[in-house]
Amino acid sequence: MNPKEHGEVFVLNDGGEVDLDLGNYERYLNITLTRANNITTGKIYEHVIQRERKGDYLGKTVQVVPHITDAIQDWIERVARIPVDDTGEEPDVCIIELGGTVGDIESMPFIEAMTQLRRRAGKNNFLQIHVSYVPVINGEQKTKPTQQAIKAVRSAGLIPDLIACRCERSLEASAIQKIAHFCQVDLEQVIVVRDMPSIYQVPMLLEQQGVIPLLKEILRLDQLTLSSALVSKGHSIWAEWKTLTATENRFFETVTIVLVGKYVELHDSYLSVIKSLEHSAMRCKRKLDLQWVDSEHLEPATSARDPAKFHKAWHAVCTAAGILVPGGFGQRGTEGMVAAAKWARENHTPYLGICLGMQIAVIEFARNVCGIAGATSEEFGGSPSTSTGISTSAASSGSGSAADSRVIMFMPEVDKASMGATMRLGLRPTLFQPGSEWSRLRGLYADREQRGGGSGTILERHRHRYEVNPAFIERLEKGGLSFVGKDDKGERMEIIELKDHPWFVGVQFHPEYLSRVLDPSRPYLGFVAASAGLLDEVAAEMKRERVVVVNGVKAGVEVTQRASLWS
Repeated sequence: MNPKEHGEVFVLNDGGEVDLDLGNYERYLNITLTRANNITTGKIYEHVIQRERKGDYLGKTVQVVPHITDAIQDWIERVARIPVDDTGEEPDVCIIELGGTVGDIESMPFIEAMTQLRRRAGKNNFLQIHVSYVPVINGEQKTKPTQQAIKAVRSAGLIPDLIACRCERSLEASAIQKIAHFCQVDLEQVIVVRDMPSIYQVPMLLEQQGVIPLLKEILRLDQLTLSSALVSKGHSIWAEWKTLTATENRFFETVTIVLVGKYVELHDSYLSVIKSLEHSAMRCKRKLDLQWVDSEHLEPATSARDPAKFHKAWHAVCTAAGILVPGGFGQRGTEGMVAAAKWARENHTPYLGICLGMQIAVIEFARNVCGIAGATSEEFGGSPSTSTGISTSAASSGSGSAADSRVIMFMPEVDKASMGATMRLGLRPTLFQPGSEWSRLRGLYADREQRGGGSGTILERHRHRYEVNPAFIERLEKGGLSFVGKDDKGERMEIIELKDHPWFVGVQFHPEYLSRVLDPSRPYLGFVAASAGLLDEVAAEMKRERVVVVNGVKAGVEVTQRASLWS
């Protein structure tokens, strides 16, 4: 998926590469999804064709209705039963996002399937929320688009129970009355989702409009039996959420972060990165000032072609409190990233490199500290002379080859011919190495190390096909670059860190995929805290945080609830 067309590619624990919307659901609901939660037309058609080939339909004619629509409903009902949180219990409610626009040919089988699912689920087991935009034209709020949209979905068989109206400002009473009257719903069924100072304040906006009583009434949620531990946990999370978001408007000090990327024209290309920075900034009680810099604008070619862009980009980098280089693919703009990493290292500006950003930091260090002239990545051009990207003699000496300066190499086990779903994907362990107790990043992971199955082990999600060339490790370490984290075999470099720097960290994984509103990603939290001059304070608070363990009633399940002193 091209980031400039689709936005960010989100990766799940099981390695599924999915639409960025699933990342939003994981972040805001604090759940863990699988690739099965992403239902596409291609998946459904492939599933039905395979069943037809096996003879499941006994030679009958396979049609969109009922075979495709039944397959969609069956898929939803199967996925809806999969546990998604630490309770291990079957969920009580399944949220289905029906994307696209009513009338589009692509979504017609899914719309028909949802119409049938409403009948299959039965009364009080199905709730439809229709989201519609209410534009303002010449100062007047126009409800006609919403009226026509509701008319279209009704003609397709879908009957909205609630109408969520997206708008820049609160709807006037007359507009709400029009929508309710012409869409045949009660006034309380029209929900105004106006722009808020922060997206994290939207849940409170919905609560104020009585959404919870409506959900309880339509879905009979009050008939559910919940353990006292879960109820207590829910109240605690909600209280912490409101405390955090209520104080967000009172953050007067800012922290300026510059993101040096390749796809900055479409900010959604880095959506999880943005959210991780926001989570960390809120934790540090700072307003996030995110500056966007196209990495190509930092290169000499831009200086010759457009000096204004060149100097503007460098001004942003030089004045930022922290420099972030996120993931990406291909050679374009990488020299600008190398230049930004060099500035951060030499000027003691906090630096965080994610995936490609870590590889960029290694390349820069190899060139300018270790004296490896022309140090580069195999991704940036040329084919390796051997399967490992370096000669046997060079690998055995650990010094690299004079003719081969590829300090970043293609992973030997990855398929080079096929581009789709062939990377190293999903949740994988990283082990902090002996002697890395000094690591600033490791200190922030202290409460998570046991989750990976042993002391010093953490779990993070990956998406990459290149890695640090092991033939250069010894030389890089002698130069002062510490590989504080490696994979479970001790062969793949996962985390780099400089000892004599306020914060110079690179990670091969993508920690932004696991960042949560109330539980920020540790690499991002450390980076933002260092950029705000608060790293020692935040690290000390992390150590003081108490963990309250509540025993659940099902199979002795333990529900961990963080009691944060900072809130």
